Amino acid sequence: MTDYSRLAKNGLWTNNMVFAQLLALCPVMAVTGTATNGLGMGLATFFVLVGSNLVVSLIRHWVSQAVRIPVYIVIIATLVTLTDMLINAFAYELYKVLGLFIALIVVNCAILGRAEAFASKNTLWDTLVDSTMMGIGLTWALVMIGAFREILGSGTLFANADLLLGESFGFLEITLIPDYKGFLILLLPPGGFIAVGFLLVAKRWIDQRLSKDKKEPTESAGCSVEGHGA
Repeated sequence: MTDYSRLAKNGLWTNNMVFAQLLALCPVMAVTGTATNGLGMGLATFFVLVGSNLVVSLIRHWVSQAVRIPVYIVIIATLVTLTDMLINAFAYELYKVLGLFIALIVVNCAILGRAEAFASKNTLWDTLVDSTMMGIGLTWALVMIGAFREILGSGTLFANADLLLGESFGFLEITLIPDYKGFLILLLPPGGFIAVGFLLVAKRWIDQRLSKDKKEPTESAGCSVEGHGA
């Protein structure tokens, strides 16, 4: 029986594509200058990831092992093309910001890797859960990196959300630090490396704290049993 809580934990935290696997770093460094850009790229990648993995799961019994990788790439490329056209048609401002990086989703090894490692070997429902959690994990990672860079770089959060994602997202726009001059380097590509570095350290620290908290009750229980035996 599939452990869905484990799939969720892996996708969102333990095996997060950015903070654990260190995949999809090209768009992470290039387009996460703001949380808005990170959200837009995350949603585009989420659509391709979930859609392609579901198709791969559906056809897994009919595709020869010898040609599976080319077939997966064609499926991913088709969905990326549809995503590119939809963003161009309905969110042109976002399309101008993301530009070439939408098309580069095709070569995102995180998507192809998930199709090969999980979708090609599991049922449609299990694949839906896994790809959804992985997609959400990737999206929140991109938003977190974008927010880190935007807050320290310009003192805002989700700037131009209404222009890039539509008027319904206008409520996200916040000016956290009025009249803030900011740090330009954080809004440039090198700022992506700085943000990822700090957030990786934060994740590792949290993981160590959680691991330590789990060990302490076990050790305490072991001492109690030894004392009782003595």
